[in-house]
Amino acid sequence: MVRSCWLLLLLFSANLLAADSAVDIDSAGALYLAAGMRAQVQASLGPMPAKIRGLFASEPSAKLSDSQLAAVTAAAKRGFRIDVFEPPALAAFAANLDPRTVKKSLAFLSSDVGKRMVKADVALAELDEATIDKVASGGQSAPSTPKREALLARLGEAEQSTTTAVQIYLSIGKAIAVGNALGSGLDLEAARQAVEKTANPAAAQNLQESLKVPLARYLAYGYRDLSDRDLEAMLSFLESNAGKTYVHASIAALSAGYAAMGMRSGERIGASWRELARARQADEPAPPDALTAPMNPP
Repeated sequence: MVRSCWLLLLLFSANLLAADSAVDIDSAGALYLAAGMRAQVQASLGPMPAKIRGLFASEPSAKLSDSQLAAVTAAAKRGFRIDVFEPPALAAFAANLDPRTVKKSLAFLSSDVGKRMVKADVALAELDEATIDKVASGGQSAPSTPKREALLARLGEAEQSTTTAVQIYLSIGKAIAVGNALGSGLDLEAARQAVEKTANPAAAQNLQESLKVPLARYLAYGYRDLSDRDLEAMLSFLESNAGKTYVHASIAALSAGYAAMGMRSGERIGASWRELARARQADEPAPPDALTAPMNPP
């Protein structure tokens, strides 16, 4: 993604580049709010406890008791919160931005087209589950034309929507598994190594393929009220150097924030299961091993 001239600049002007890389938290926070990221993340948090519970309940390698599943729900409610998400997310966002990108991104987001894009993004994040299912399955869609389909395909690529979803989903699953192992008594390094052994290398590719069509429909529906000219203006920004940096930084922020929430939930799940095990009689079966925590999130 980086042009050869920027690579040369990196080689011959490392000090200058270092001075112009990363920004302070306040600058990152201003861009985070202007992009509507807080509103979008908050909209996703309400359904998460039920989704995480369903994920554990469907795990074929373990049959969990009602008390264990209740502990999963309680842990997810404590873990998937905006105050858990934002500190690591903003730190990652700031670390992957530069002053020029912040300036250009804020200028775009404050434009009429930028505001319409953010409004559409937030509205899309706030859709109810039933509508999301209809849109993803193709049961509810927006009118389109070949030109518009081409523009939306470019937008999905520029925003890296499928890659972002896969990265976030897998980071949540891995973080929950590691946190669960920690809560069950393993140290951090042992927990990470144990989870890595259970990872499925093909999971990311399989998930990406399965999400490609539903996410394309989701994007088309979300931007249904934006004109073709609006989409072209969005592409002009997102395909620029500043836009690419902004997208990269956004993915890093979301991954870090959701992973932190997953880790917090996993730790609490593991700790709760240990408490339940101590409370049971010695002749009752022990709780599932920490590594039965599912790797793939909802």
